[in-house]
Formats: sequence, C-alpha cells, structure tokens
Amino acid sequence: MNKNKYLLIGVLAIMTLASCASTGALTYPLSKKVDVKDDYHGQVVADPYRWLEEADSQEVKEWIAAQNELTGTYLAKIPGRKAMKERLTAIWQYDAYSVPKQAGGRLFFFKQSGLQNQPLFMMQEDGSSEAEVLIDANTLSKDGTVEIASVFPNDDGRYVAYATSGSGSDWQTIYIYDVEKRANTTDRLDWCKFSDVAWADGSSGFYYNRYDDPKNVSKEHMTGGNKVWYHALGTLQAEDRLIYEEENDLNMIYDPMVTDDGRYLVIHIFNGTDPENKVIVKDLQTDAPFVTLFDKADAMYQVVANEGHKFILHSNLNAPKGRIIAKELGSNEISELVPEQTAVLDGVKRSKDRLVAAYMEDAAHRLKVFALDGRLIDKVALPGLGSISGLKTSFKESTVYFGFESFLSPRTVYRFDSGNLASQPAVVWPINLPVDTSAFETKQYFVTSKDGTRVPIFVTAKKDLAKNGKNPAILYGYGGFNINLTPFFKVHRLYWLEQGGVYVVANLRGGTEYGEEWHKAGMLGNKQNVFDDFIAAAKYLIAEKFTSPEKLAINGGSNGGLLVTATLLQAPELFGAAVAQVPVTDMLRYHRFTVGRFWVGEYGNAEENSEHFKFMYAYSPLHNVPSSIKAPPTLITTADTDDRVVPAHSFKFAATLQAAQKGKNPVLLRIDSKAGHGHGKPTDKQIEEMVDIYSFIMKNLKMP
Repeated sequence: MNKNKYLLIGVLAIMTLASCASTGALTYPLSKKVDVKDDYHGQVVADPYRWLEEADSQEVKEWIAAQNELTGTYLAKIPGRKAMKERLTAIWQYDAYSVPKQAGGRLFFFKQSGLQNQPLFMMQEDGSSEAEVLIDANTLSKDGTVEIASVFPNDDGRYVAYATSGSGSDWQTIYIYDVEKRANTTDRLDWCKFSDVAWADGSSGFYYNRYDDPKNVSKEHMTGGNKVWYHALGTLQAEDRLIYEEENDLNMIYDPMVTDDGRYLVIHIFNGTDPENKVIVKDLQTDAPFVTLFDKADAMYQVVANEGHKFILHSNLNAPKGRIIAKELGSNEISELVPEQTAVLDGVKRSKDRLVAAYMEDAAHRLKVFALDGRLIDKVALPGLGSISGLKTSFKESTVYFGFESFLSPRTVYRFDSGNLASQPAVVWPINLPVDTSAFETKQYFVTSKDGTRVPIFVTAKKDLAKNGKNPAILYGYGGFNINLTPFFKVHRLYWLEQGGVYVVANLRGGTEYGEEWHKAGMLGNKQNVFDDFIAAAKYLIAEKFTSPEKLAINGGSNGGLLVTATLLQAPELFGAAVAQVPVTDMLRYHRFTVGRFWVGEYGNAEENSEHFKFMYAYSPLHNVPSSIKAPPTLITTADTDDRVVPAHSFKFAATLQAAQKGKNPVLLRIDSKAGHGHGKPTDKQIEEMVDIYSFIMKNLKMP
C-alpha cells in the first residue's frame, strides 16, 4: 500500500437493507454501508462494512443480536432437532484419553468421560492400574469454558506446569502444580500465548516464552514482541529474568527446550507461522552467550536430541520430504543419519538409544525405529489405515506411547518397547465406543486437479453404498499452513454416517501430505491451487455418482473457512449447502488483527507488496462477492471471543453475501459466545453447534 496507508472517502453511513425479501427469501437484518475506500497500489477498493470490525460497539452488538435471532428462528423450525440432539448426546458418551507424558515413573494424561465439558488431568504411577485426578478443569469455571490447554511435567514428575485458557482465547495463564502436595504453588505467569515450558536445574525453574503485559504496550505489541524468560519456582513473575528477544522484529515466535542431559538451552526461532526457522543454543554450564546452530531460516530445523556437542535434528534442508541430520556445535558440517525417503517424515522422538519416526505415505502414517546412528532397526505394525496422534517417549525410557485413530475409530493409546520390537503395540486404555462402526468403511481415491495434479481424498460411508448420485455428502478440507489431514476421528461424524451420509476429506495442496513442496504449491501466489483441488474433488464425487450438486455440502474452518467461502463463490453450482466455520475472508486486512501478522508468510501482505495484492485480491472472498449471486444455502459460524480469526471476517462476509444473494437460498450467521476459535469448547456447546450445523445441512440437502 502507498505511504498513506488508506484513503477514507467520506464517512456518511448509507442505510441499506441486505435483503432478498422481494423474491420470497429471508429478510436479513439491516446492514448499513459506509463510504470507505482504500488505495492499494493505485487500485481503489471499497470496504462498506468496515464498521463491523468494531465488535464492542453497541451498534455492532445490536446487529449481532439481530443476526442470531434470524438464524435461531430459522434453525428452530427444522424438524427432528430434538431427536438429533438426543442421538448426538448418546454417541458422545465414551471415555477419551490423551497420549501420556512420562516423568519420574509417572504418567500424566487427560481423560474425558462422556459428556464432561472438559477433560480431567490425571496421573498414574508407573506399573499401577489406578489413576487419580489431579485437576478437574470442570471446576475452573461455572460454565465449563476454561480449559487446561497444555501440561509440562518436570523430569522427576514432582511439578507440572499447566496452562489454562478461558472462552477459547489464545491467551493463557501458566500455573504450577505440586504433585506431592496435590496443590498449586503460588506461581502464576500471565500474558502467555503459544507458550512452551522447558524445565531446567532439576525442579528449581524453567524457561518459557510470553508477551509483555498488554496494559504497558501499544496495541501492535499486544500480539507481537514474544520473548524468552526464566522463571524461578516460588518467585513472582516480576522477578523473571529475560533470556532472549529480537527487539526489532515483532513477528518472532520462540520455542524453547532444554536438552535431555540438561546441558543446553535450545531456542527455535520462527517468523510467525512460517515453517522455516533458526536455532540458537546456550551452554547452561557456563556464562557464555548463545551460539548459532542454524543462522538462516532456510528450512525447518527441529532439535530431537543431543549426544554431547552433537545435535540430532529433523529437517527438510535440501529434502522437502524430510530427513534426520546431525550437526556438531561450532561446526558447519552437517551429517545425514536417515536420508529423505519416498514417504514424508512427519515427526521424530528419542527413546533411550533409539529414534522413533512417524512417516506419511499417501496421507496415512507409518512408524519406524532407527538407531541413533541412523540404522533402520524395524517397522512398527499399526492397527490399519489411520493417523498417529501424539508420540511420547523420553531419553530415559524405552517405552513409547502413541495415539492411533481413523475416521471410524477414536484415538486409542498404544505402547511398545523401542528396545524390544518383537511384541506388537499393546492397547493401554480400551475404548468402548457406543456405536457399531462395522457397517462403514473408508476408502482412498485420487482425483485430478485443474493443472493435472493428483490429489488424494478419503471417502467414508456405508459399505453397501449405492453410487446413484442420490447420497448426501459432506466434503471437508483445509489446505494451508503445512497442516496434514491424515485420518482423524470426530464422534459427531458417526451420526452423519448413520443418516446415510457420505463424509469426504480432501488432502489439498497447502498441507504437507507430500512434503514441503506440497505446502508451497498451496501458499502465497499458489493459493488458487487449493481451491482448484477442492473443486476437482467435488466434480469427482459428482462424476462418480457418490453424490450430486444438490446433495453435496462443503465444510471447513479457519483457513478451511477461507477455502469454503472462496469455493462457494467460484463454483456455486456444484454445492447444495456450505458451512464455513470461523473463516478468514478479508485477505487485504487480515494481518491487522490479533495474530494475523504471523500469517503473512503463508498468505502475503496486500498492503506492502503490490504483487501480493494482485493474487490476494483475485481470490479474497470478501472482495469477490458479485453484486448479484445465487449462492448455495450458506451458514457462517464464529464466536464473539475468537482472538485468532476475529469475528469481523465472518460479519463482513455475511453482510456482503446477504446483500448480493438472489433467490430463496438462506445466508445465515451464527455467533456463539465464549467459544473462541474452537479449542477447549465445552461438550455441551459442541453438541449444540453440531445440531445447528447438521440440521442446516440436512434441511438444505432435502434429507428426511
């Protein structure tokens, strides 16, 4: 953008009725238009709903209330909602476990039983079958909206640092739990976001990353200026010692860790959400300053372990699908332990004198065990086609824990001995799912995108599915930020399958299902590839008679919400319904809000770069709604406390699409309260949301 960041041409508010009432469609709430225009590199762009960015204004609150009233009234009239809620409630009632962390002969994990709003934080002494509750997150708030977002036990298992988050916010507070006393210490650490804890000096303290007190900094610094601190146990946060910061760059995010031997502090330095990073190291046994292990953010570098001065890393340097390398501190030489393979290296953990590595092959996981020198020891047999969700072990333990899930099986925790692979992985906690899934199956297919790229999709449906074009189907995607969509379980999906629905997940470019090249093919100027892949998947499902346009719904959240809103505009004729959850829609201004600045490496910056503006403006959903459109029935969901993708994205897009919509297809906006971006959402809120989403889809796909 030019030095005059934006040009306001007039401030007169023009009241308009965003309504299609004359055609027999819904009458939408009044959405005024303001004469606001921005100048992007000589291109003037109107932003008539800029006022909806002020979520705390009384005017916007009244508009929100009117939108919710319209949506609530529409949804309440859909028959079968009571029975739907009862069935969802019934199938939700099973025990779910996280993959445990080992420390001092203890296992620390989460367990969520049935309809509990939040999981219980549990501990089990090694070798014991009895587990006890350490913290019940359901007691942290009256309405169940406070979650324990992460836990970090110290090496001997005496203390656990845990971070809480309220109403789905990214902001967290860290507390310390004394396992021996079964109580919190007096420690409290505020202003944390995306924070890690790295225990050091036995139990005396730890390193962590956080931001400055928002009350003492500018609005820009509230979500910028991450720093690494040292906190001594039993002291006030004001006494914490600043360890590292890059003062001139507010976009940096730090990931501190202490090596297994306690000798080194390692800090991974990221520019926002970019996967490439730098690595610096400090010898904690001396007063020497940090030294550089990798000084250029030219690849992904993740320290896995160290053997004295030698560091073992997972990296994609000169290997887009990943490899395991080693580097001596102070040396420029890199040695290769495990070379790049045809499958994508998705993660590596050390287990005593073994390296346990998860690989992706056509978007499903495999597990291998290597010696520390890179020799392949063996492959670990997995239960089937699915995903490893969580891989936990330590340099002191040969026992490896991992979660495994599929589209039809919830995460089940397994364990095996990395030093003795003769035995198969054993189930730690059996899962008793209240649904017989034997009638369903998942198959993988490959579709051809617009440019000829082969794109995998997973189709889950009844085994005897008739390909007659009459099956209702939901097509889900994400396509960004190098996030994989390997098979994953959602209990509410079983309800959809029971109703005869088909559920499809597309592995779009933008993820890393096929390595960093697959990611780069769906970011920045290549973002249109993601939408083309999604459209190709829809066309395949229709051509192969899995479904038909009037029976096909699309769904995605966050970056996947961007996918849905862009795609419904580019190919509205392909879809019978669209549900965009917490979507990013304003690609010209997204970086101005909360943590949006961290996404510039993925999306670009339309203000600062004229070339970025060209490709971002070309697909930005908010700016590509035509003056008149027959969009498919569309439900947009957001939350008033979402501080990751601010609700203004949903507000402005909904107002714009409502004003342009012709015909009877509804365009509805659902604004939840105290729900944030979705993480930590209480079970009762999840069920309510899914009743609304499924009833909307089923009505508009004309399901019984």
